Amino acid sequence: MSIIEAIILGLVQGLTEMLPISSSGHLRVISAFFGWPDPGAAFTAVSQIGTELAVLIYFRQRIWAILSTWTRSLFDKELRRDINARMGWYVIIGTLPIGVLGLLLEEQIDTVFRDLRLIALTLIVFGVILGATDRYTRKHRVLADLTVTRGVTFGLFQCLALIPGVSRSGGTITGGMLMGFKRKDAAEFSFLLAMPAVFASGLYKMTDIGGNEYAGWLATAVGTLVAGVVGYVVVAWLMKFISTHSFMPFVYYRIGLGVLVLTLVSFGVLDPQGGTEERHDKGEVVADASPEPSEEPSPSPSQEPSPSPSTDPATGWEIDPEVGLPVNPESGLHYDPELQMDVSLDPETGLPVNPLTGQTYDPKERDAAQDGTADGGEGTAGGQAGQDATGQQQGTGQGQEGVPTG
Repeated sequence: MSIIEAIILGLVQGLTEMLPISSSGHLRVISAFFGWPDPGAAFTAVSQIGTELAVLIYFRQRIWAILSTWTRSLFDKELRRDINARMGWYVIIGTLPIGVLGLLLEEQIDTVFRDLRLIALTLIVFGVILGATDRYTRKHRVLADLTVTRGVTFGLFQCLALIPGVSRSGGTITGGMLMGFKRKDAAEFSFLLAMPAVFASGLYKMTDIGGNEYAGWLATAVGTLVAGVVGYVVVAWLMKFISTHSFMPFVYYRIGLGVLVLTLVSFGVLDPQGGTEERHDKGEVVADASPEPSEEPSPSPSQEPSPSPSTDPATGWEIDPEVGLPVNPESGLHYDPELQMDVSLDPETGLPVNPLTGQTYDPKERDAAQDGTADGGEGTAGGQAGQDATGQQQGTGQGQEGVPTG
């Protein structure tokens, strides 16, 4: 990922994380619009740390009151009825559902959930749900009306954010308004509830940065910094906006964007899976997205044919050209005809491990050595046969010379 990409995606993350329009969905859609590879779930999770730091700074007084009161309430029973102490427990309880489902659905989050068609549909469907909830529900409750049941319900709605396109804030704010909470109170608890889950997810996914992910460490750090700065401005603006306005502008935007993405996918302009298979740069960071032309001529491609799979004559199984052994279709392991048993591959070297000795070995080198020995034996036999034939010719000639003519 280039620095330019990181800045743009960080800007998108900061603008959309607090708004009920899905930051993860926007990162995926914007990358597809520009023809960039999918930034990946790791970049999305880590860059959200920047926006949550913005929330931490903006709500610093409320967060300090919650932390200090909750901690003191562990030893002082009189403080346990205080709203700040209770909110500490509500945030903890509300975080549990998304923590469990996030681990269980990790593979789907990284693959299936990033399909542009699914993102477009969730933008539209949950946009309609947000609009209907905002327009028709009675909003009269405040944060002091939180209970354990309502805290868990907030947490269940937050789980919807695992699907890009739903929006973490949009899902929890919708759930809050369905329970009768005012827009501003639902939004505030939504932001507070998101903090443990986002920080935990970002730290967990941080181990994937620089591995098979498209975004490297420098690009992720730049994107996170940009997201944090922009996110602070957005959260301050949003809290003032929803005090006097509804969420309908965001509803119209979600529906319009979802329809646009579905249209572009239907006409083949966008590949619904486009970019997800291109994360092969191993986190490489470049200063510019477009590479400079090299003055040196590129080497001519190798004329050697690429190895094609062949069949083992003894078993009839297909041979893995990279390993040099057939693959057992029943066990899925490689089979060594000489050992007459399945062998596993060493994860570091990719070589088979001899189950008898525990040592790795290269079947190709072993077969080449055996072929060389066989060729050497044939050469020795051929040389000996040549020498015998020469001796026989010489003896025949000498015998012929010893016979008098005429």
